[in-house]
Amino acid sequence: MSVVSIKVRRDVKEKILKYKDKVNWAEEIRRFIEVKLREIEAEENMRRVIEALSKLEIKATPRSSVELVREDRESH
Repeated sequence: MSVVSIKVRRDVKEKILKYKDKVNWAEEIRRFIEVKLREIEAEENMRRVIEALSKLEIKATPRSSVELVREDRESH
């Protein structure tokens, strides 16, 4: 593992120390960072997908998806 340090206000540090027996701060911060990174990566992936789809020249109408679903249901 690597070490990452952060700066917090003095009052925040005092509260962290006050509740150190109740909260595993390192684990909480680690979990927050991992979740945030997954969110950012998901947003980037979605942006890439939307960008790739926008380059495709597909003409879709609101009815086309309904028609496709109906056609699929009727084929079974």
